[in-house]
Amino acid sequence: MQHVPSPRHINPDHFLDTGTGRVYTPQRSDAAWQQAYCALADALRNAPPGAELFVVIGVQGAGKSTWVGDHLHRVGAHAVFFDAAMPARVHRERVLAHALQSGVPAVAVWVDVPLAVALARNGVRPSDERVPEAAVRSVFAMLERPSLDEGFVRVIEVRDHP
Repeated sequence: MQHVPSPRHINPDHFLDTGTGRVYTPQRSDAAWQQAYCALADALRNAPPGAELFVVIGVQGAGKSTWVGDHLHRVGAHAVFFDAAMPARVHRERVLAHALQSGVPAVAVWVDVPLAVALARNGVRPSDERVPEAAVRSVFAMLERPSLDEGFVRVIEVRDHP
């Protein structure tokens, strides 16, 4: 399925989409992340007063994009969502630096699911969106719960255990 990058819902994976599906290579992934960071900078630079950045964090298959889809219109037009695994503090630093530079408060959304749930959900994705199991396991092993001392103004925990 092709996703149209949205100025409010930024996900590096969306920049991997082509007319025939998602195409991954290491080079395309690097370019997609750069495009996502540029889109984030633009969104935050153009954000109206009262805007918030929701940084949606969790392993692949956790339900991050589903959470964004469910909340995109609930939180108002002033919200920007950055949706990517970003398992550890070090992975979130660049996003938080953009938020700090723009003066837009960042809210962490920690989508916390057991590994088995993430693997099962990943397994039913369209083949071009499926993440190799080893990569899911690797990201899961790196997960660090986000915290206020990273620069978030609050942390929302989403637990979706079956």
